[in-house]
Amino acid sequence: MTWTHPSRWRSPAGWPLRTRIVAIIMVLLTVLGLVVGGTAYVFLRDTLYTQVDAKLDTAGRPGPGGGKFTFPFDDTHPFRGAEIGSITITYTGVSDVEGGLVEGFTNTDGFPDTRYKPLGDVATAQLLAVPVNGEKSTVGLDGYGSYRVVSETTNEGTIRVTAISLKNTNFTLLRIALVTGGAVLIALGIAGWAGALIVRRTLAPLDRVATTATRVSELRLDRGEVRLAQRVPDRDTDPRTEVGQVGAALNQMLDHVGNALEARHASEMQVRQFVADASHELRTPLAAIRGYAELSRRSPVPVPGEIAHVLNRVESEAKRMTGLVEDLLLLARIDAGRPLAQDPVDLTMLVVDSVSDAHAAGPRHLWQLDLPEEPVTVIGDGARLHQVLANLLANARTHTPEGTTVTVSVASTPASAVLRVADNGPGIPYELQPNIFERFARGDSSRSRAAGSTGLGLSIVAAVVQSHGGQVSVESNPGRTVFTVVLPLGPASVSPAEQLAQIAPRGN
Repeated sequence: MTWTHPSRWRSPAGWPLRTRIVAIIMVLLTVLGLVVGGTAYVFLRDTLYTQVDAKLDTAGRPGPGGGKFTFPFDDTHPFRGAEIGSITITYTGVSDVEGGLVEGFTNTDGFPDTRYKPLGDVATAQLLAVPVNGEKSTVGLDGYGSYRVVSETTNEGTIRVTAISLKNTNFTLLRIALVTGGAVLIALGIAGWAGALIVRRTLAPLDRVATTATRVSELRLDRGEVRLAQRVPDRDTDPRTEVGQVGAALNQMLDHVGNALEARHASEMQVRQFVADASHELRTPLAAIRGYAELSRRSPVPVPGEIAHVLNRVESEAKRMTGLVEDLLLLARIDAGRPLAQDPVDLTMLVVDSVSDAHAAGPRHLWQLDLPEEPVTVIGDGARLHQVLANLLANARTHTPEGTTVTVSVASTPASAVLRVADNGPGIPYELQPNIFERFARGDSSRSRAAGSTGLGLSIVAAVVQSHGGQVSVESNPGRTVFTVVLPLGPASVSPAEQLAQIAPRGN
């Protein structure tokens, strides 16, 4: 499985807000638990070691009347009451060490008693190495564990080493550490669960604000009438809270954006209506101008050459103006959302007819067809689709030099029909390609304006194709330009963008 966000969990900056808050709480509680537990552990350890040191101070003092140190009753028996497991040795030299480990037993009279058990050589050497200064220290004796040891000189001039085992003390400290650690872990688990629940409920208003913003971001705001009905609920706009301030600000911003979109839509509708009305009204006077110009040419009375030239120019410009008005009227109708015909259209025959017309208009271009064996039929407006083909072919003929090869191909996928118009002309400048389907867009001198292009041909292509639920694109490099039109065969199962990705043109 591919991890799509490899760096998200490396840096806390990429974590969600609730995760960061819970993580901060857990870190703070962990530090607090370590500080409290560590302090308790150190205090208890000092207390227990102080108790052990107090036992060392009283070890070897059998009772009133005795000196600071008194020898055992004999070489093998400790003082009565000596702690079992403790160690006592006396020596004046390495060769005359007496005493050992105190162990308990039952004597012949049936009473409990104690005696010395000789120590191992390594442990004895470790005790003899303890400095004779009366300072207590901790020594790990080989085979016996950790002991608290003190070495002092007795009143008789011998050296006495007393050691008390730290086994019980260390065991107690270990249990305390385990219990404390377990309690801290349980507390952290409960705190993490409760913290996550509290943070989630606390940030729920922020989630609702984000959800509202997400729904608004998914709306199409670039065209048509837009109604921004989405608003943050009133309960999430309390100005006393930070989230409420964000919610109130978002609602205010949506109000402003909604008003601006309504004003923009009203302005667009006025412009579209004006264009439609003006185009419709201009058709009649333009037709009259053309009629009078043509009538003057057919007059039996000879017309001076200069006047005839002027009348020809008037008729020519009237025809061009009529074409421009017709294009503007068509775009205005498409923008107004007027429904198109929904009839079966044989795209293959449409291509054959359109290329035949283009060959008649541009006989010095080389026209080629690449058609499938079976006809490709789409549902749409045949007249408008014919205009799409006518505009693409006129664009190729007008903006390429004579001798250019123009290839028109038709193909199909399970969900769409694909029409391509390719030429080997000079190509479209890269900086013009993103805007080539905009209205009144024109190429530079590399794509000639000899035919007096209005700049609306490709915008009509884009508008008609989009009104059919399709998509048009261009790919152009010097020596190869390809216009690709994708039209759904029926109800589209995938979006036009996905269709276009499936059949994107490939270079030769």
